[in-house]
Amino acid sequence: MKRNILICGLISGIIVVILMVYMSMACYKNEDFESSMVLGYASMILSFSLIFVGIKNYRDKLNNGIVTFGKAFKIGLYITLIASTMYVLAWLVEYYLFIPDFMDKYTAHVMREAGREGASQTELNEKAAEMLSYKEMYKSPILVILLTYSEILPVGLIVSLISALILKRKSNLGAAV
Repeated sequence: MKRNILICGLISGIIVVILMVYMSMACYKNEDFESSMVLGYASMILSFSLIFVGIKNYRDKLNNGIVTFGKAFKIGLYITLIASTMYVLAWLVEYYLFIPDFMDKYTAHVMREAGREGASQTELNEKAAEMLSYKEMYKSPILVILLTYSEILPVGLIVSLISALILKRKSNLGAAV
């Protein structure tokens, strides 16, 4: 089981890291944060498809066609933790070494969008204060880690939950093909 989790977690992590690096560099260069965000979450879902594969592989090949919801969810959780940790570590390297002014560009983008949407001066001031607080948070690596985990971890947990619900099987009586 550990090997199954490790392989699926590493493959999932590699997929999400490659796509995150590509998209963040494209978004950073083109300052197209909105479409990159949608593609980013889509890439997380794609990479977390390995959760389904890992649970199914465990159930069908390693456990005689049987897996409880709890065991399936636990497998999904471990795969999620491996891939999410790889994502967080890659973002730390990318942010601190290659795009340390990311928050400046993102703040400028948010302020432009708020202006385009017709925000009042009061709303713009509130948005500027909010973005300043995010920039302050990004000065702490611990907060960067927590914020980055908060992006990806919920997606993996949802995919784990759905996969566990779909793949749970208490006996192999219904496993006949």
